[in-house]
Amino acid sequence: MKNYRYIIFDLDGTITDPKVGITKSIDYALTSFGIETKKLDSLCKYIGPPLMNTFQEDYGFSEDEAKSAVSKYREYFNVTGIYENLVYCGVEEMLTNLKNNQKKLMIATSKPTEFAKRILEHFNLIQYFDFVAGSEMDGRRIDKADVIKYVMEENQITDTSEVIMIGDRKHDIIGAKTMKIAAIGVLYGYGDKDELTMAGADYILEKVEDISALFEI
Repeated sequence: MKNYRYIIFDLDGTITDPKVGITKSIDYALTSFGIETKKLDSLCKYIGPPLMNTFQEDYGFSEDEAKSAVSKYREYFNVTGIYENLVYCGVEEMLTNLKNNQKKLMIATSKPTEFAKRILEHFNLIQYFDFVAGSEMDGRRIDKADVIKYVMEENQITDTSEVIMIGDRKHDIIGAKTMKIAAIGVLYGYGDKDELTMAGADYILEKVEDISALFEI
């Protein structure tokens, strides 16, 4: 495998499992609009994609309604949902291995940067990352390609052949391809093999441990 210098990770579904916190936060937002969720697991498909898109595309909300729904989501997430989260088994060891092999590790998430940093700090993972970037609280920079672009620009990365993206949903892979960088899809998160393959993933891995193995560490 090519010796990539920069490894950009998605957060939700790749570093941590945010299922409980995100599904409860979405349910809280939908309830405020009189929409009942019978099973929280039915909301797992919304883990990863930008929330504005979810509310508009899947629930038919107007832009203003979607913004209001995102605000309601954050009411719950900011206080409680953000900590209803787990680090995937093996992640810390994998990050340690990569850092020990002189890799520059970064985060590119559609989640607001403020939330991403709080989560990483809560789980004592912030130390492994050289840079953390997400969307803005006002809704700017929610597209994954825009976040990846921001990460590369802020770190003055110009050689795309040195960069690879790791994520669990098609948005991560599509964002990487838009920025002309390689992409790894992981199956332990919330995307499946067909989704990641169709999006154009260069590699598809089943387990966290496979990441270290792929980089021959």
